Amino acid sequence: MSDIETHPFLPFLPPNAELLMLGSFPPPPTRWKMDFYYPNFNNDMWRIFGLIFFDNKDYFLDLPNKKFQEALIREFLTETGIAIFDSGYQIRRLKGNASDKFLEIIVPANLQELLKKIPKCNHIMTTGDKATDTLMLSMPEGTLKPSIGQPTQAHFLGRDFYLYRMPSSSRAYPLSVEKKAESYRRMFEHVGLI
Repeated sequence: MSDIETHPFLPFLPPNAELLMLGSFPPPPTRWKMDFYYPNFNNDMWRIFGLIFFDNKDYFLDLPNKKFQEALIREFLTETGIAIFDSGYQIRRLKGNASDKFLEIIVPANLQELLKKIPKCNHIMTTGDKATDTLMLSMPEGTLKPSIGQPTQAHFLGRDFYLYRMPSSSRAYPLSVEKKAESYRRMFEHVGLI
């Protein structure tokens, strides 16, 4: 039986955040190119952001060193008002890899605590099915699970939220980075960040 892992990063919660992004859990540290969210160089999340906000998928990349520009990413998220954590706080990897299919969430993230720290947030986005299913465990009964391109609404902690389920930024997800960016762009427009 593999060990239980606790989330390695603190929640990234700019006080002005209007959107909370929830993935499932970071990959094993051997895959990291920075100590921040979506640290695997093969993951497309920061390329998606580069395409949408700067029309350049390499904007947040340090190509010569095959790394990310972490300070630039943090600064951008803070200025734009985007918070990030993952839906899993403690997990077990059933196959030792980063695949959601083999990820068992032991303790979900405490959504209530996260949202208390970002009072302007009324939008929650999940990146993939595992993150979406885990988010739904915290939502009031009767809340509809969002599907890609179809946001749903929830009333939680005395606030109204839009919930979005986005395509996974993993290369394993069979969609080009450009197509993923189109989907994310519509969501960012709906939130009002572009």
